[in-house]
Amino acid sequence: MNMTNAEDLYAKLLKNLRDRKDTFELAGLAMGGAWIAERLARDLSLPHYGVINVAFHRDDYAEKGMTALRTASTMPTNLPFEVAGANIVLLDDVLLTGRTVRAALNELFDFGRPASVELMVLADRGKHELPVMADFVGEEVSIPDHQILVLDKNTSGQFSFQIEERAS
Repeated sequence: MNMTNAEDLYAKLLKNLRDRKDTFELAGLAMGGAWIAERLARDLSLPHYGVINVAFHRDDYAEKGMTALRTASTMPTNLPFEVAGANIVLLDDVLLTGRTVRAALNELFDFGRPASVELMVLADRGKHELPVMADFVGEEVSIPDHQILVLDKNTSGQFSFQIEERAS
């Protein structure tokens, strides 16, 4: 597989949002989606962005245990806007099974009922286990099941993808 250029995919997502005429709020899934939301908010001159941590809504929470608690404490859910009635753009780096997105929707609805939720991802691996489809996909990516695609951010805020072996 050619390594997907995360910066090019980010540029596509940014252009899509710049071309919109409606108002929306950004909410990124911790970690990678929150990085994307933070940069988009800056590049679009938006006053804020939200972070959604799905640790407590995951269907594998019992298996994750303390790992889920550590993740929740390092980047907790923070939605600095009124969720009820808002048009929300939910951002994630990689869509795989759809389970994280399901958990994010559960967390989001704990804060109110949005008018709409649109999902945007940099990469879609296409191995969906739930009926979850992104409204915007930077690129469809195919890598072996034993590998994971991980978004990385350097000190200057530039994105790149790394391929790692899945833990057994």
